[in-house]
Amino acid sequence: MRRLCVAVAFLFIACQREAPPPAAPPAPAKMKVGLLTPGSINDSGWNAIAYEGLQRIQKELGAEISHQETKTPAEMDEGFRSYGAKGFDLAVGHGFEYQDAALKAGKQYPKTIFITTSGSSVAPNVSPMVFELEQSTYLLGIIAARESKTGKAGLVGGINLPSIASTFLAFKAGAQSVDPRFEVKEIYTGNFDDVGAAKLATLSLINAGCDFIFHQANEAGRGVFQACQERKVRCFGSNKNQNDLAPDVIVASAVLDVPNAFVYMAKLVRDHKFKPQVYWLGRNEGIVSLVWNEKLKATIKPSTVAEVARLEKNIRSGKLVVPRGKF
Repeated sequence: MRRLCVAVAFLFIACQREAPPPAAPPAPAKMKVGLLTPGSINDSGWNAIAYEGLQRIQKELGAEISHQETKTPAEMDEGFRSYGAKGFDLAVGHGFEYQDAALKAGKQYPKTIFITTSGSSVAPNVSPMVFELEQSTYLLGIIAARESKTGKAGLVGGINLPSIASTFLAFKAGAQSVDPRFEVKEIYTGNFDDVGAAKLATLSLINAGCDFIFHQANEAGRGVFQACQERKVRCFGSNKNQNDLAPDVIVASAVLDVPNAFVYMAKLVRDHKFKPQVYWLGRNEGIVSLVWNEKLKATIKPSTVAEVARLEKNIRSGKLVVPRGKF
């Protein structure tokens, strides 16, 4: 009997030694985030800040990321569909022009969240983030009108989209709040890539007497800065802090913190807190700002600098509601 007990004990110990370790829990699947941009991410502006946001999502949330440059409606449709088909959690179309593609893909791929960075289209898995850049372009108009020697400023746009026209409307409103007779001329080149066309448009505005220029031309904005440098005319940067691109002529930039907005949206999707709605993002959300070029700020009248600071506070408090287009 003793021998039997000893044998059973040895068998029990052996079984314990040979039992495999418990299986580790499976690693959580990586979040997948895709980005569509209407132009080059090397434009030092609108598209560049979107790609910076995508990279921050990868770095901070450990997400798998993808980017596609899509210019035509067909490319936009296919880009969104490809992300839906691959099971991406979030797909962002960077611009007002992505709304139709987002709605189509949203119906076909209900498990993917589709975001556009402008617009008004909302569906169960589709929403826009609307950046209130008008809160800063209004202030650029104030600067131009108070500092201009000719009483004229110029605006250079790429494609005439409602979101771009809205920032121009705010610029004009700011300028004409200083002087109702202040003249603001605008030219659209019809694309965001033709640097030469933007330069020619800017030169024509300068020849017409405009001594301040603001652009919403993305990659083609480089042509605006080239013309202003050649003619020594002051101008403004847009979307990204562009002051260093032409530090001798860019007085200030109307800036969007798109990377921070992208991370915010990605966290909502990751944490299952996304709600279909228009996400308004402005100064009070820390997304919109005006960044002075300190080198040229000293050439601006102190009274103008003080007025801009006063109006910034009024915008934050809600005392001043900046005009914007309806879209």
